[in-house]
Amino acid sequence: MAENNQKPVVLQVLPELNQGGVELGTIEIASELQKRGIENYVASEGGRMQYQLERMKVKHFTLPLKTKNIFKMLVNAKKLEKIIKENGVTIVHARSRAPAWSAYWAAKRCGVHFVTTFHGTYGLGPHGIKKFYNRVMTYGERVIAISNHIKEHIIKNYGTDANKIRLIARCVNMDNFNVEHMTAERIIKFLEDNHLPEDKPLVTLIGRLTNWKGQKLLIEALNKIKDDTDFYCLLIGDDQGRVKYTEELHALIEKYGMNDRFAFIKHTLDVPAAMMVSDVVLSASIEPEAFGRIAIEGQAMGRVVIASNIGGSVETVIDGVTGRLFESENADSLAAALRWGLSLSTEEREKIGAAAIKNVKEHFTKQIMCDKTIKVYEELINQ
Repeated sequence: MAENNQKPVVLQVLPELNQGGVELGTIEIASELQKRGIENYVASEGGRMQYQLERMKVKHFTLPLKTKNIFKMLVNAKKLEKIIKENGVTIVHARSRAPAWSAYWAAKRCGVHFVTTFHGTYGLGPHGIKKFYNRVMTYGERVIAISNHIKEHIIKNYGTDANKIRLIARCVNMDNFNVEHMTAERIIKFLEDNHLPEDKPLVTLIGRLTNWKGQKLLIEALNKIKDDTDFYCLLIGDDQGRVKYTEELHALIEKYGMNDRFAFIKHTLDVPAAMMVSDVVLSASIEPEAFGRIAIEGQAMGRVVIASNIGGSVETVIDGVTGRLFESENADSLAAALRWGLSLSTEEREKIGAAAIKNVKEHFTKQIMCDKTIKVYEELINQ
């Protein structure tokens, strides 16, 4: 048995280190472990965010962990086993399905603790054929669910014992998303760099250009209010090769005669500034968000957030207090919410902004997420 208050040695395993919620969560935990003097490592295929680990002096092991080839997954398991033994790893934390299989086999062979984070609902496939493949994410001695929506999904679809699930919401890094850190220069630069009007209320939707993120729904809703409400809409996100979908969005905007009221930005390095210039920040997904980071980032910046009433957004947006929830997939409901958000007085907007910031500080900070995750590690190592 481990001695009380023993420090874990953690290996986080994920497919790659390019941009995304899984990657960001990994970096945030690695940073906090390092800050506390807890030995930790990361294994992935690498990517744009790898330099952040190097900067923190967290060792990264490069393995082809995106592969779904069973033979390569077995080879990965052997390599992970070697890493675990050579570095005295006591907890393996897997954050995605394919690498989770390799990580699970390696952890089992080495007799060390295995933890998983359920970052999404993961498609079950026709007749549930993917259920076995997905099930590895329930094999953790502790299974971290990033929202209550995900926790219920795990219990309903996999029959997982609720006692081993730990609800740990995703977070906002308040160092980055902080109104007090926002300068007039950053705001002006963002407006000028993207040729945005300074005299119109700005509605912003951030998310990759794909149908389920709700860009079409937003265009339909804005068409319903265009004659009596002033606005300019900013769509931030890459289509990741879905050129046809982007063309459909442009065609719809043109059909409704709103070409002069929309701007597309593939990506921005200053998301906080994009939110700060916005009167309304949107999460218009037509399928449930596993958590929905944009909704809490928008609240952290004191913006009015409008989100669909499904998935994680229900747990982060307090309807009528920090923003407004609209009926999912309902353009009329979204139009009504937009009218409300764009017609608020300065005083009402400030009141909502203050409540939104308070909501994030009390429930969704990086520190809260890290504290809860490290508590899970310590719970296992000292049981």
